[in-house]
Amino acid sequence: MASQIQRDACTSSERSSAESSASCAPTSRTLWPILVAAARAAVQRDPLLAAVYRRYLFDASDFAAALARIIADTLTTPELPNEVALARIETTLKDAPTIVTAAERDLITLLREDAAIPEPFTPLLFFPGYRAVQCHRIANQWWREGLTDLASYIQYRVAVQFSADIHPAATLGSGLFVDHGAGIVIGETVVIEDDVTLFHGITLGSAGKLNGDRHPKVRRGAFLGAGATVLGNIEIGENARIGAGAVVTRTVTAGATVIGPAAKPR
Repeated sequence: MASQIQRDACTSSERSSAESSASCAPTSRTLWPILVAAARAAVQRDPLLAAVYRRYLFDASDFAAALARIIADTLTTPELPNEVALARIETTLKDAPTIVTAAERDLITLLREDAAIPEPFTPLLFFPGYRAVQCHRIANQWWREGLTDLASYIQYRVAVQFSADIHPAATLGSGLFVDHGAGIVIGETVVIEDDVTLFHGITLGSAGKLNGDRHPKVRRGAFLGAGATVLGNIEIGENARIGAGAVVTRTVTAGATVIGPAAKPR
């Protein structure tokens, strides 16, 4: 399917001659038509999920509208009707369009790098890790606006539905590859820059400090394997790699790889 996605993207008229010899991936301009076309093909194969695709893709005007519906459904409870949640999410996305841009970039990254994706719409509709991150972006916006109760509500709903606990104040970049998402814990003063890979079971926590800047800073392009634990106000340098299950309590320099329970240099 990844090769089909590339072929679809390569038919775009915006493809430049400089790209002609390189493989293509969806762009922010080609992404939405690719998602809708793939869902229509899926309905032709088997109509069982037609209503799902209709709600999130066919009846949505663009990617932002689809994203709003997906996030709103995560927040909906008997006490918070869907139409109320949706109206607030739509307003937030309109006021903070960078949230949509980041969500597009996250999805494009997954489509380019995750060989397990059967359809281009799969992460948007069905990946807990992807959906948890997009809900966090709304929570972070509300937190910065002083709406800490609303932000904490999203944090709770994401934890219940996706088993991912991301503090609303944490700063997340874009182009994130969050695989699975289950068991991820991200603390209040965490900073994650662009193009970072996070596997399941990762903890970015404090080392016991109760206030101030007390959580890790993960720089651009870093890779954190499943079950890695990174504690304290330390830095994971650009393009550094943390092995699965490693426990890291000291800064890791750019480009370095650490493995094992004691996170010793390889």
